[in-house]
Amino acid sequence: MKLSLQRRIAAEFIGTLFLLAAVVGSGIMGERLAAGNVALALLANTIATGAALIALILAFGAISGAHLNPAVTLADALRGGFAWREVPAYILVQVAGAVGGVIVAHLMFGLPLLAVSTHNRSGPSQLFSEFVATFGLLAVIWGCARRRPSAVPYAVGSYITAAYWFTASTSFANPAVTLARCMTNTFSGIRPADVAGFIGVQIGGAIAATLLFQWLAPIAKADSTAQTAEHDR
Repeated sequence: MKLSLQRRIAAEFIGTLFLLAAVVGSGIMGERLAAGNVALALLANTIATGAALIALILAFGAISGAHLNPAVTLADALRGGFAWREVPAYILVQVAGAVGGVIVAHLMFGLPLLAVSTHNRSGPSQLFSEFVATFGLLAVIWGCARRRPSAVPYAVGSYITAAYWFTASTSFANPAVTLARCMTNTFSGIRPADVAGFIGVQIGGAIAATLLFQWLAPIAKADSTAQTAEHDR
């Protein structure tokens, strides 16, 4: 039985809040303990983020789908698996939860509630990296969801863990995460000036992967109709 929109957006808010608390908090902890070793700090940030993603998707997946990411919500609506009328509510609470997660992380480490980041993440290579990171994330989600939905939490967590290291941008792959991370002047931050470009290519990567998988593994018309009806109830 599908839960009410109120319950589902509450789950999205809480899940995204804890995701950002994990991303930002582990970045702060990693940087403090690594004694200037950036690779070690990134490793700590990576492991914590990947592990948190697995746990959060397992915890909230059955409630809201555990999108925790506006790009995933938009892509799911594009493929007919999510009602467009619910997209604004999901995105709003994802962004609010992400900002809340930054505040929680700052409070835990005795920092100001919010601080504008000065971390430069500009340039074509960074933008291309974000396109690749988000394309890969959506490819992993759609590739697993059709045949092995129970594997999605582990696949997503594993992919993000890897993408931290094989992309120049350290794989934000999430517009809500990107927006919130401009509000932390810590290890995981991004300058406000770089946010719009990141979000644009993230959405582009998500759409590209979704369109590709509609061709690679098309959903039968009957299946699509059933999914739409389920989301409309």
